[in-house]
Amino acid sequence: MSTVEKVAGGVGNYLDERVGLAGASKKLIRKVFPEHWSFLLGEIALWSFVVLLLTGTWLTFFFKPSMVEVVYNGSYQPLQGQHMSEAYASTLDISFDIRGGMIMRQIHHWAALIFVAAICIHLLRIFFTGAFRKPRELNWIIGNILLTLALLEGFAGYSLPDDLLSGTGLRIAEGVLLSIPLVGTYASFFLFGGEFPGNDLIPRLFTIHILLIPALMVALITVHLLLVFMQKHTQWSGPGKTEKSVVGYPFLPIYMAKTGGFFFIVFGVCALLGGLAQINPIWLYGPYHPAQVSAGSQPDWYIGFLEGALRAMPNWEINALGHTLSLNVLIPALIVPGIFFTVLAIYPFIEQWITGDKREHHLLQRPRNVPTRTAFGVAGITFFGILWLNGGNDLIAERFRLSFNTITWFTRIFIFVGPVLAYWITKRICLGLQRRDRDKVLHGRETGIIRRLPTGEFIEVHEPIPVEDRYVLTAHEVAKPHELGPDVDENGIPNPNGRKEKVRAVLSRWYFGDRVDKPTSEEYQAITSGHDHH
Repeated sequence: MSTVEKVAGGVGNYLDERVGLAGASKKLIRKVFPEHWSFLLGEIALWSFVVLLLTGTWLTFFFKPSMVEVVYNGSYQPLQGQHMSEAYASTLDISFDIRGGMIMRQIHHWAALIFVAAICIHLLRIFFTGAFRKPRELNWIIGNILLTLALLEGFAGYSLPDDLLSGTGLRIAEGVLLSIPLVGTYASFFLFGGEFPGNDLIPRLFTIHILLIPALMVALITVHLLLVFMQKHTQWSGPGKTEKSVVGYPFLPIYMAKTGGFFFIVFGVCALLGGLAQINPIWLYGPYHPAQVSAGSQPDWYIGFLEGALRAMPNWEINALGHTLSLNVLIPALIVPGIFFTVLAIYPFIEQWITGDKREHHLLQRPRNVPTRTAFGVAGITFFGILWLNGGNDLIAERFRLSFNTITWFTRIFIFVGPVLAYWITKRICLGLQRRDRDKVLHGRETGIIRRLPTGEFIEVHEPIPVEDRYVLTAHEVAKPHELGPDVDENGIPNPNGRKEKVRAVLSRWYFGDRVDKPTSEEYQAITSGHDHH
């Protein structure tokens, strides 16, 4: 036995005798993880968050979160002698005077963009495949909270350099706070330390950005991962894969080696982008001044939908009793996002109530087999995307020589029409794909071989699909609408939940009304026995 093996064995025995390491790690080591590319989306979010922690820690050594005015005397000549905050000056020093500072800033920024994007795509994957169903509702809520915290964290970090672009975003944030009835003014004064921009905002944002929100996110990610380990992992349907069994690779050594390698891939992509793709060149924007706003000011992509909502909203205000209620800010910046994210967070419970399905589910659903949910999700993406595009309506108008007002009015109309069209088109596509799957099971796949029958008719020969493919295409359940029970029981007493059951029955018919039944074994035998598929 080598020296390394002796040391490792001794350390293992020491820990096992004191904390029961062997018993605790046995289940962890044998934990099985299914293999599918879509499961890597969550890992992209995890590892980009690790990159954020590493680069962010490095940046805190050199950034000065102060709004004290100084005269810049660094390496960037165009701003020599300019008055600016110490926060902006230190960011310039990181970019031009500290070795490796520029690439660390840009890696940090790119990792933040990838982190939010990965969370969004990961949530969409979970939504469209039904991975949020029992027993994973809590993890779904945690994911939504993490998305909200990521948006706040990104906005706080984006605002720290105190340049003209980030200051414009803070000015908008102040307007949003002021639009809140009754407490808006107090909230604004508390955050900014007085009249905008105040002298306390950057230090407070710095504390929020490096301490408060990261601590909450680390805690939630830890709980999220613990729940993933405690619960059975979701997997796609296939031979040998059931609600009670998982087919995949053990956590150690295979999965650990793969996910460890994936970390270096994520880190490498962030480093490549940070080294080759310029992002947030604050030296071009200049220091923030409350009286200045740059043309074409655009936030990071994940805040674009809020910007678009504010630009699309008409200038509606209510003046009563000496007070003004700014609906032009309150509705697009607080009410609409509040409704959007609230519905997203509680959707598992809404669907569970409509469908009446309270069973545990560990097999994923193909989006086409749940057309209503898929269509609803695409409608939400369309709603988000229209607002996101409108966030850049000034740049779109300039680059494509279009009317700014025409783009704005298109957004105002299409924000209502677009999701409805997206819902209808998506549902039709899903039902069409279900029919295609049914035909593929019954008639097989097209071979491209044309045969002429004795009658003179030309047909295309089909061949049966493999058993594994047929299993995947027929493994899903075809749910039926909820049947409404009697209004009274056997004793003539009215059902106390009668109205609720009627609403549920209506929603259930909407959810399951359009469906394509799976082929029965009798249909399959009748078509495939004794003759070719054609």
